[in-house]
Amino acid sequence: MILSRLAHSQWPRAAAGLLAAVALLAACGGGTTQYEPFIAERVFAFGDDTSTLTALPQGNGRKYSINGVGEDGSVDCRLSPLWVQSVAAQYGFVFAECNPNGLPDPKAFMYAEAGAKVNDVTRQVERANLQVERFREKDLATVLAGTNDIVELYGRYPTESRDALLAEARDRGKRLAQAVNRLVELGAKVIISDLPNVGVTPFALKQKALHTDIDRAALLTDLTTAFNEQLGVNVLLDGRYVGLVQADLQFRAIALSPLSYGFVNVTQGACAVEPPLCRTDTLEPDAGAFVYLWADDVRMSSGGQAQLATLAVDRATRNPF
Repeated sequence: MILSRLAHSQWPRAAAGLLAAVALLAACGGGTTQYEPFIAERVFAFGDDTSTLTALPQGNGRKYSINGVGEDGSVDCRLSPLWVQSVAAQYGFVFAECNPNGLPDPKAFMYAEAGAKVNDVTRQVERANLQVERFREKDLATVLAGTNDIVELYGRYPTESRDALLAEARDRGKRLAQAVNRLVELGAKVIISDLPNVGVTPFALKQKALHTDIDRAALLTDLTTAFNEQLGVNVLLDGRYVGLVQADLQFRAIALSPLSYGFVNVTQGACAVEPPLCRTDTLEPDAGAFVYLWADDVRMSSGGQAQLATLAVDRATRNPF
């Protein structure tokens, strides 16, 4: 079993800023009890690889995670669902990209894209608004992005200074908040997840081992925290419209105590081939889709997706929309 020492060293440094952001964000979806539960009539997914289903023939798309394999040996997109699939399934919906039974008129719509960054999410929102003509009161949007932004910004170091990169990370967090606020302005209810700490990913551990100038994993943590802080202070703080998924706290907790959450490995990717080609039968020896936290260097495994899904479904059903 390989467990991460990274989170133990980084948590105290990031905790103060993180908890400040959480205090603000909690207003988006605290513990308010609803008298009439919100029942979505349509679900829209915005974001990056974590939320993306590819469009393949016969409505059996692939995920940028670990794809489940059916009894016939082919990928079955219904297995090991993405978090956005779990949110849609809460209301009985499927995405056209994962509809092997050919259900008519799917009520879940995929706008997330692999490789997307914050600016792409802004574009996704405007494209959806044009295509659906208008959002409705019972439309639910999910939003998660930022990993690709943080990896991009990290790649500029040390050509660009740490302070300059932190400033840019804050700006991108602010811009993602603006995209969420735009969805609210257009009429949708929104489930927004903050960004899980890129500083506890296999990518971060590899970068820490490769470079001795500074703690590169700590830099990735600081960039993530800066992003989340500005997301928190700029998103609309009203639980009638926005619900927060506190994924960052959850994934930091998993990194600190993996076994408590059913994981045996939080430092390596499970996939022997890159997503979206990764399947449950193409994993590294002894790896498992639900006991490894990561599919590859930065993308969540099926187990990671399940953790996120639990938080998101709980927020969607309990938020006072």
